[in-house]
Amino acid sequence: MVFLFLQTVSNTDSFMYLVDTHTHVYDHQFDFDRAEAMKRALDAGVGMMLLPNVDFSTIAPMLKLHEEFPDCTRVMMGLQPEEVHEDYKTVLALMEEELERDIYIGVGEVGLDFYWDTTFEKQQTDAFETQLQWAKQLGLPLSIHCRNAFDKMTKLLEKHQDGGLRGIMHCFTGTEDEAKAYLGLGFHLGLGGVTTYKNCGVKDFLPNLPLDRIVLETDAPYLAPVPYRGKRNEPAFMVAITQKIAEILNVTTEEIANVTTNNVSNLFKI
Repeated sequence: MVFLFLQTVSNTDSFMYLVDTHTHVYDHQFDFDRAEAMKRALDAGVGMMLLPNVDFSTIAPMLKLHEEFPDCTRVMMGLQPEEVHEDYKTVLALMEEELERDIYIGVGEVGLDFYWDTTFEKQQTDAFETQLQWAKQLGLPLSIHCRNAFDKMTKLLEKHQDGGLRGIMHCFTGTEDEAKAYLGLGFHLGLGGVTTYKNCGVKDFLPNLPLDRIVLETDAPYLAPVPYRGKRNEPAFMVAITQKIAEILNVTTEEIANVTTNNVSNLFKI
């Protein structure tokens, strides 16, 4: 796939092409204005949106969105950790079969989440390791969700990393040591709306991180950036995230757009 550069809606005449590496525009929160939200994204210069799956129920709406916007969306397949329950093995079997279709560019959204509940910690771990194996077998990058599980996450990645794992630590908001641990394991860091928040510590050490290992995301409809915080997030808000990253690093938004788009292209081989 060749990236085409689209003009941004801004106060300048510059051109910028952005890739939202993690967005759920197929979510029910967009049922009343999905087409309009997609148009706003494209008008803002967000020319590609990567759609990670959540659970079995989200496969159909995700694929429907991709069918409606095939030129500007790509899809991933995976079971999000908060959706791992007693029937997870049945769900994984169905997803593994779905992955046989030659339309998926990644395995995601997968990972570990012990923020609210640890009832299914064992099942989450098993599901995550299963999906790590899928990624290696298929040669696909991962979109990894990790919350309140850094130690276990890094141990599992160290266990399975034989050079065949790559991907994005989605919505990274950890410490500098955690960032360097993920980078050392071969992963990219996904920065989104939280990076624009006043109390986000990532801003303090972002200049110490290699820009060629950073990608951008919205996680729409969640975690809208400043100045939209508290509202439903959407891919068009990628512009605000890009501007904030550029401000922190004292470079132009165009440079951040170009570098992060290139990072996505190299990571997903698109």
